[in-house]
Amino acid sequence: MFQTYDDSADPTLGAARVARLRALLKEEGLAGFLIPRADEHQGEYVPPRAERLKWLTGFSGSAGMAAVLEEKAAVFVDGRYTLQVREQVDTEIFETCHMVDMPLGTWLAKHLKGGAKLAYDPWLHTVDGVARLKKALAETGAELVPVTENLIDHIWEDQPPPPAAKVEAHSTELAGEAAQEKLARVAKVLEGKKADAAVLTMPDSIAWLFNIRGGDVSHTPLPLSFSILQADGSADLFIDSAKLSDETRAHLGNVVTLHEPDAFGVNLGELGESGAHVQIDPASCADWINDKLIASGAKVQHGADPCELPKACKNEREVKGAKDAHERDGAALVRFLAWLDANAPLGEVDEISAAKQLEAFRAETGALKDISFDTISGAGEHGAVVHYRVTEGTNRKLDVGELYLVDSGAQYLDGTTDVTRTIAIGKPSAEMKDRFTRVLKGHIALSMARFPEGTTGAQLDALARMALWQAGLDFDHGTGHGVGSYLSVHEGPQRISKAGHEPLRPGMIVSNEPGYYKTGAYGIRIENLQVVTPAAMIDGGERPMLGFETLTLAPIDRRLIDPALLNTDERAWLNAYHARVEKVLTEKLTDEQERAWLSEACRPV
Repeated sequence: MFQTYDDSADPTLGAARVARLRALLKEEGLAGFLIPRADEHQGEYVPPRAERLKWLTGFSGSAGMAAVLEEKAAVFVDGRYTLQVREQVDTEIFETCHMVDMPLGTWLAKHLKGGAKLAYDPWLHTVDGVARLKKALAETGAELVPVTENLIDHIWEDQPPPPAAKVEAHSTELAGEAAQEKLARVAKVLEGKKADAAVLTMPDSIAWLFNIRGGDVSHTPLPLSFSILQADGSADLFIDSAKLSDETRAHLGNVVTLHEPDAFGVNLGELGESGAHVQIDPASCADWINDKLIASGAKVQHGADPCELPKACKNEREVKGAKDAHERDGAALVRFLAWLDANAPLGEVDEISAAKQLEAFRAETGALKDISFDTISGAGEHGAVVHYRVTEGTNRKLDVGELYLVDSGAQYLDGTTDVTRTIAIGKPSAEMKDRFTRVLKGHIALSMARFPEGTTGAQLDALARMALWQAGLDFDHGTGHGVGSYLSVHEGPQRISKAGHEPLRPGMIVSNEPGYYKTGAYGIRIENLQVVTPAAMIDGGERPMLGFETLTLAPIDRRLIDPALLNTDERAWLNAYHARVEKVLTEKLTDEQERAWLSEACRPV
């Protein structure tokens, strides 16, 4: 219903498409063109119309960049996609680069000559991104030049139309705060920064601020739109009117002035002509918007999206909704795990049928709106591909003696879920149990953490890696990301990673997902979502402390645990977690066999 398994991108077409692009570059007197995996809003998910990187290269990951020059071409990805990019891209045409080991700027400086003109679409690159590129090119003498029409759009004849999904009001009962109250709260932030207005470009911020949801991109209920928020609390929303029902118009009419999208540039110009101090977020705002404001006379000031932090700190109603969503989702996941245990050893389950069965159990709750991302359903060596996406061409059976990694989530009106479990199909090897238990130790260490106010995710990240480090092991992705409330499954500004510099605050929901990946063999990841909460004072303690409350409810495969590697506190945490899982979920299961399976899965270690 919500996920497809065909892959419309055909890497064999890459040569012809790159040749057409190079012919256009020559015609325009350009030395190259940059193709990011991005749309005008810089979100993780983009509509089919914006899948330019996939169309040109075959790479379908959620983050990446291609550079096509006269004689060279490359695709740049992060550590999540180093295996996937080599499988999907024709490496005879594109060099594949890890963006840390070989950054785009370094590669461009190596291959561009002085005087060369490198083109980019200013709608698809952030202000910060363009600044970094200009700095990298400065020493070469090459020039970064914007284009008025995206060159891929010029050669993509059957490019899909812009999305036009209906927009719905998100009730105050679920949001926990009326849109008018949010507007007033965010406007005070602008006033404190002496800004007359802020341009909002992130659709999840706009959806949160105005209590609306949409469907313009897959798996995230976003209405693609722009907004201008004034320091007096008034606001303008630029959105296709065809997306709005009478009910949604009535909801929005009390809080915002509606405009068609083509009025956005005009309103930016008027802001500039008035000499307004306008705040933009350079990390997410399109370079085109920045240039338009400056050219029209605005005094542009940089600052974080003013909705990002208040959106991340969930209120009591949102936390309650998240707990309800996770109980519902946990019961569906238990049904799936019981089904998997009964069927996978018989050789009757493959990656696609497993993912479809999990989705079916979630749909049977009657509350599922969508999955929150394409399910990562990886058996054996596919589990080692961090963001593996199964297709009809890659689908394989779950074989006895292997590990199966399933990373999945759901969108419910009251909350967004994201959970990963690694399951043994048959008897696991001693090495598998060792690695799994080390990942579990890291997961437990982070779950049990207590930390003072002001602590960042970067300061906690090592807790999840220590047991792996002690064995000379690690994983090449962040430990945790923020999660929205019936919004984006990946939400900032909070995260637990080496680069997570935002202090954690009460109400923030973050994932806890350490892992281990053995290329060509198997992958392991254990992921729960948890919410930051005030921690109880300890006798003799001097400072207020924070901690985590686990939201996700699902058994962790005991067959993969080596009890000898767990200390007393770790065993106590695991047994208490499983006791809670069994207590909460048993009453949500009606099938006695599923209840019996859950009881066995949650036995104390």
